[in-house]
Amino acid sequence: MSAELISILVLAVVFVIATTRSINMGVLSFAAAFGVGTLAANLDADEIFAGFPGDLFVVLVGVTFLFAIARANGTTDWLVDAAVRLVRGRVALIPWVTFAITAVLTAIGAVSPAAVAIVAPVALGFAAQYGIHPLLMGAMVVHGAQAGGFSPISVYGTIVNGIVAREHLGGSEITLFLASFVVNLVIAAIVFVVLRKRQIVPTTERERELVAAGTGGPPDGTGSAGGAAPGRIQLNAPRIATLASLAVLVVATLVFDLDVGLTAMTLAVVLSVIWPATSRKAVGEVTWPTVLLICGVLTYVGVLQEMGTIEWAGEGVGGIGAPLLAALLLCYIGAIVSAFASSVGIMGALIPLAVPFLALGTVGPVGMICALAVSATVVDVSPFSTNGALVLANAREVDRDAFFRQLLVYGGIMVAVVPAVVWLVFIVPGLG
Repeated sequence: MSAELISILVLAVVFVIATTRSINMGVLSFAAAFGVGTLAANLDADEIFAGFPGDLFVVLVGVTFLFAIARANGTTDWLVDAAVRLVRGRVALIPWVTFAITAVLTAIGAVSPAAVAIVAPVALGFAAQYGIHPLLMGAMVVHGAQAGGFSPISVYGTIVNGIVAREHLGGSEITLFLASFVVNLVIAAIVFVVLRKRQIVPTTERERELVAAGTGGPPDGTGSAGGAAPGRIQLNAPRIATLASLAVLVVATLVFDLDVGLTAMTLAVVLSVIWPATSRKAVGEVTWPTVLLICGVLTYVGVLQEMGTIEWAGEGVGGIGAPLLAALLLCYIGAIVSAFASSVGIMGALIPLAVPFLALGTVGPVGMICALAVSATVVDVSPFSTNGALVLANAREVDRDAFFRQLLVYGGIMVAVVPAVVWLVFIVPGLG
């Protein structure tokens, strides 16, 4: 049995044990990375640790810490209050507002995880306060980010179009953008229709009145200044400073291209120095089990990449004689791997692998590129991807294990269904 096949079987065993024994999958994955890396691939410790996602660790900790401070000092409550007033109490519109915001952010150049890191904490805080299904809100944020993710000036779009140009393929920037936008919009609409029945669940008659009036604050007026209207949350020095920090986070990451994790961590430290009592409370709200889970699984995926398992699987599919079948399998590989690893990275590997059978003329390059791009990014709702991990880490007032399973099932549905659908829509008709 080859080392590559062993590594895939071990991954399956990790899933089974984590599911049946309720053990943190990250812990199991660290052990699997050590065992497979050492025994099957002859990797040393440095090579195993090379797969540890240090950047994602900082993103998860930095962003959740900053927004934990925002929750502790009432800033997120103020933002929720402002959002409800903005839509005049029509809470059902909020999921679509978050979809639109993240779509615009990525379309104008934000990296998808950066856009999700900015929007998800506020969106999921809103979901917790107004009884919106967290899976609905999380899906709308992530699919919004992917809807705008392939515009000609976006990060994903620029990278993929650059790969296409380097491989001398006949791509279409506008078709790629529209394909991703329409697919994610349709998926978001389906999720909205399915989950909206569980959307608004006011807990008291007073809360119903607040929702109808558009004030959006908690019934007891928590955090309001003296003399303020009940439920209307007022700004104070900590909240103003936190709002300024969030604005700095947006500008620093979108305009100056600074790392979202390091920026969020630095801003959280500044707020902590000024208001240490709030910081002490917020540190405990960082979702450490989620951080462990995500980092452990991605460390194992790094071992798979280091030992060539991903390339081995891709080359095996690329060697299939039937171009249409090979195209379908490449879409599935892109979806499966991207659910755990870098979407852009897997596209960079799979698009060149598709070149030999694209040269035969049976499969159109535009359709193939669109199908691969959508398959590799629509699955970012998986709790193991950066976007899905951010949604999981920022969910409030939920059973986190149950929500993890919901995201896992939803991500599994995306992996199982979307590649086949985009293959039928973009590849079989011979687009391009």
